[in-house]
Formats: sequence, C-alpha cells, structure tokens
Amino acid sequence: MLLDDTRSDLGGVARRGRLRLPSRRLLVVAAVAAVPILLIALQLVAARRGFEGPLQSLWSDYTGVPESVSVPWAGLALALIGLSWRRRFLTLGAAIALDAIYAVVRVLLGGPLTFGNGPVLALTGLALVAWLGWEGRDKRNALHAAALGALLVLATKVGDVWLHITVLAGPRVLDRYVVLADHAFGEPSWLLGRAVAALGPQVYAVLHWVYIELPVAAMVVAVWQLRHVVKTGVWPRHYLVRTFLTVGLLGPVIYVLFPVVGPVFAFGADGHGLQLGNYWPHVVPPLDHAPAALPFDTFTPRNCMPSMHTAWATSLFLHSRRDTDGSPAPRWLRWGGVFWVVCTLSATLGFGYHYGSDLVAGFVLCLTVESALRAPERGWDRTRVTLVAGGATLLAGLLLSYRFLAVWMSQHALPAGVIAVGLVAGYAWAFHAAWFARPRVAEPPLPVQPAHAG
Repeated sequence: MLLDDTRSDLGGVARRGRLRLPSRRLLVVAAVAAVPILLIALQLVAARRGFEGPLQSLWSDYTGVPESVSVPWAGLALALIGLSWRRRFLTLGAAIALDAIYAVVRVLLGGPLTFGNGPVLALTGLALVAWLGWEGRDKRNALHAAALGALLVLATKVGDVWLHITVLAGPRVLDRYVVLADHAFGEPSWLLGRAVAALGPQVYAVLHWVYIELPVAAMVVAVWQLRHVVKTGVWPRHYLVRTFLTVGLLGPVIYVLFPVVGPVFAFGADGHGLQLGNYWPHVVPPLDHAPAALPFDTFTPRNCMPSMHTAWATSLFLHSRRDTDGSPAPRWLRWGGVFWVVCTLSATLGFGYHYGSDLVAGFVLCLTVESALRAPERGWDRTRVTLVAGGATLLAGLLLSYRFLAVWMSQHALPAGVIAVGLVAGYAWAFHAAWFARPRVAEPPLPVQPAHAG
C-alpha cells in the first residue's frame, strides 16, 4: 500500500531520537480504517445532494450494472500478482464464470449486455479466503495484492463522487483566466483540436481508447514491476501504484481551489448555452483584458486544473523506463510508455478537455509526487527535500500566475512562455539528474611509465 515504506528513517534522524516515526502497523491500520470512513462520508454527501455515492456504485458492481468493465478487471489483475499460478487460474476462472452468469441473467431480464461483476466478486472472495484460510507468505502476498486491486476500484468510485463535489464547490469557473494564460503556451488545445479533426475518425477512436483505458495501461506496468513478488516474497519499496494513488489523492484537491471546465465547454459547442462562444477549435477567443469568473452549469465537472491524465500518464512513462531495481525496462514496455503518454497528451488537448496550462501543472505535480516517493531507502536527504519543496513552489507559482498574471501573460506571451517553460524544464532536468542520471565513473589513472636510464 501507500504506506509500506515507513521503515525509512528520514536520513537517520529517527535513529538519533530526534524524530519518532509511527510504527508501520499503526500506519497500515490507520490507512485501512480511513477507507470506510471516507466512503461513508462521501455516500452521505451524495445522498444529501441527490447523486450516486461510492457505496451505491459499489453495490451496483456486486448486484446490478457495473459502472465500468475495464477497471474491475484491472483491479483483479493486480490482485492476481500475489497468487501462485494455480490460484491465479482458479481465481480467473471463477471471475469469468461469474461474469458470464451475471451477463446472461441481466440480458434475459431485459438489461444491457455488459460485464464487470465477476472480477469484483472474485476479488472480494479472494481477500476473504486469504484472510480466513491462508497463512504465512501466501496470506501476506495475497492480501497485499488484493488491497492494491481494491484500492484501484475504490479510487474510481471516490473520483466519480469528487467530480460532483467540484461542481458544488465551484459554481463559477476560471476559464477566462486560463485561456489568457494559455497564450503563453501557444494555445495548444486549439492546434491539436484542429489536427485531430483533420486526421479523421480512426485517429480519434485510438486516442479516445487510450484516454479512457489509462488504468489498464497502469495495471500492465504495475504487473510487470511486481512480477517477482510471489517467487521472492519481497515487495518493491516503490512502484507505479503508489505514485498513481498519491497523485489521485492530492491532485483533485486543486479542482475545488481552481475550478476550470475546459475549452470545449467554456469556448465550444458543449457548453450547454453557457459558453462564451463557439470558438473551439477553429478560432482562438479574443483577448479579454478584464477577465472574471464565469457562472457555469451544475453538472459539468471542474476537473481541468491540473490535468490528472497528464500526471498519471507521466508517472506511467517514468515507471516504464526502468525496473524497480534500476535496470533498464524491456523495449516493448519503454515504447509502450512513450505511446501512451503521447496519445494521452494528444487526447487531452485534441478533445478540448484541457488547456496547455493544465498539462504543465499536471506534469509538475507528477514530478513533485514522484520525488517524494522514489527511492525511499535514500531517506529525506537534501536532494529530495529540495525537489519536493521546489516542485510544490513551482506548482503554486504556476497556479497563482494563471489567476493573477493571466492578462500580462497574454500581452507578453513570448517572455511569459519562455519563463514558464524554462522553469518547468529546469525542474525536469533537476528531477532527471537526481533520479535517473547515472553517476559518472572516474576513469582509472594512466599507468606511470618507468623512467629509462640514459
């Protein structure tokens, strides 16, 4: 889970007694207890406001029409990591059989043909069997992996509710400010929007599939990183799921602080009559030197700033570069990471869901979180503290600039863009130097030639 690295001693401070860390067991218990509390709290908010809550959605996965097909199967795939091959086949077979039975019964009763019940039931049964019937390493591995799978499923439930909360928290949106700031980045959403439209429906279909199936790609990378767990009984101290979930916890908080709906809604055809004009993607809106918050509808999520798809795709790209022991990843995984991040960024802009400013903020968020989590055995040394503090400061600076310097950024697009991109590029270089650059090995000195007697 996210808290399995609490043995880190913060650079030796805990050993010297100046900082006493909570025990690993205490942190795990606190994390496990926090999950049902969060689900119940969000369910109460949803019931009061009249939309589906996480417990209702979870109940549908067990007994009704699942909200998603791919996410439950991705969660089960993560859970299978902790099992022997024999138990994997048994669990997978049970999930397929249950899914088929549910699908047939649902169709006979007049419902839609869809899937997703089987993996949720199999995941739950696996956790119960491991908890009550297994012992030792088998039990630990199975419960650890099942917890990862369950967290993936539950995270999507919490995310769906949080999108409703962004609407409640942001009746007015800040798109007028962001579109001005986006002049400094060259209005990439308008450029990609026209490009995707010109490339035709086939390219659109591929980009759309990549965009919505990001959890499946993350599952593939995570399964590869954790492939030796059953054989060795040792879990890596850092892997993709930790970054994915941490980004998912922190990023959406900014949604309620900086509500933005995106170009296709605020400046395009999907604004339901509240858009400022039908500009996207063919015409860049004229400069508004007196921007103000824009009243918007009560159902479009304010989930643009930062771009979580950018943050997640960047983390997937980073983890597809190397194995957890630092060795290079296989070529197919590295190229897959490149493909997924390029297609995801193209989709976020080309579909009009995000501004370029959102992507820049999401990129910085990912590198900041990754700097806090990567290589926990190093502790909180000066490099890690500097990168995390610098990334948080840079992210805050970008958000403040989008809000309070938007007019200046639009009027001085070239210097503003150079400054912003330069700062982000410098931070990315520092990140690479800290976590990816190989240390130089000093060349051995040349042998001293013996002096010849004259």
